[in-house]
Amino acid sequence: MAKTFDLVILGSGSTAFAAALRAAERGKTAAMTEVRTLGGTCVNRGCLPSKNLIEAAKTLYESKHPRYPGLSPASMGLDFRALIEQKDAVIEDYRGKKYESIISNSESIRVFEGAARFSGQNEVTVNGQVLSAPRFLVATGSAPTVPEVPGLRDTPYLTSDLLTSHEDIEITELPASLIILGGGYIALELGQMFSRFGTRVTILARGERILSAYEPEIAQSVADVFREEGIAIQTNTTVSRVQGDERQVVVTLQVDGRQKELKAAKLLVATGRTPNTEHLGLDLPGVDLDERGFVKVNEELRTSAEHVYAAGDVIGSNTGSQMATPVGAQDGGIAAENALNGKGGHKVNHAVIPRAIFTDPQVGVVGLSDEEANARGYACDCRVIPMSLVPRAGAVRETRGVLKMVADRTTKKVLGVSMHGMNAAEVIHEAAMGLHFGASIDDFAHMLHVYPTMSEALKIAALSYTKDVSKMSCCAD
Repeated sequence: MAKTFDLVILGSGSTAFAAALRAAERGKTAAMTEVRTLGGTCVNRGCLPSKNLIEAAKTLYESKHPRYPGLSPASMGLDFRALIEQKDAVIEDYRGKKYESIISNSESIRVFEGAARFSGQNEVTVNGQVLSAPRFLVATGSAPTVPEVPGLRDTPYLTSDLLTSHEDIEITELPASLIILGGGYIALELGQMFSRFGTRVTILARGERILSAYEPEIAQSVADVFREEGIAIQTNTTVSRVQGDERQVVVTLQVDGRQKELKAAKLLVATGRTPNTEHLGLDLPGVDLDERGFVKVNEELRTSAEHVYAAGDVIGSNTGSQMATPVGAQDGGIAAENALNGKGGHKVNHAVIPRAIFTDPQVGVVGLSDEEANARGYACDCRVIPMSLVPRAGAVRETRGVLKMVADRTTKKVLGVSMHGMNAAEVIHEAAMGLHFGASIDDFAHMLHVYPTMSEALKIAALSYTKDVSKMSCCAD
């Protein structure tokens, strides 16, 4: 016998939970499915565990490298297995409070464990159990991309799933050395983290620079910091072969027309994310995918099948979305609202999405890059300032980084901000609010800030359009 619900959601991550909660608020019933662990990627093997360990690595690094003359390096020990155990405890506590307790206290939401697959137009099957509904939401998220590299599938390798909890793929021993394939945010966050724990790290990027989708000034600033910390970065690489075992891996690559071999204890593949759509049977209800396997949706998050919606990582960049937990959570509620009211009407707005990379210093980005703005036809006016001009950065002796502001030359409207600097993940929200309300260069320049704070970087960047900010006094306007 099929179990019937008002809404069946494939997945149980942040997007799925937002949708299920919205359904419950409307007095409707919802079912979620989960093939791995309740809560999805973010809480179990993504955002939460990575930020926990990144901060621990920062504590260890700063104890050995104090920024202040007069402070001597401390001899802080490292028990990596104990560190992993505390990470697991944090995950379990958070999952219990924010996910499991919600299910146990709800009469409207059910979770079914197992791989879900459409078995008909209006039903999915999970471990032999049929779930039927008039509306469905695909929120199965994404998984680490595994590139087609000769020898890779026969060689032990790690992915960002190494941060999972109590699974066989969880890493519990610190590797002596690590080669990372990829130059994006995951490669950088994990690369710096492992390096600060004491692992010898080499990052291999295919393009001319790391962070190829970000402002070049930001990418260069991050690369400079990494190299100062002893992290090797090799760009313009093509990996031709991988081989090895649990003790050692060998990566053969081409660099500037020359062949090289690199050896390390472990290999980490961080070459992007792939949507979890392959085994869902989406052809049965008639859901169209794009060329990369992401689900196509309109602004109401409806797929090509009228009764099926999709949100979160699984839609990729469709509707201008970005693969980020808060985006999925926001859109999950919108998708549920549209699915349950039967007429839609609620549209997503992905114009202003702040995002961050939790390297140290952090990277914060919102809006358009210089290149993106020009591609959209704007006549851009850009300014780049070093963090050394920000009084707060100088006061605490953390002047690494830069900030770039992109504006429309004609209207002076700020189109984008990218920052590499201390607390950038916090500062970027002021920039996001400004972009949301159409702020101009003058709006940022005349905004009063607490002194000294890192947020003053935005004011200084805006003032640099009209004056030489290197000759300003503190708090000068």
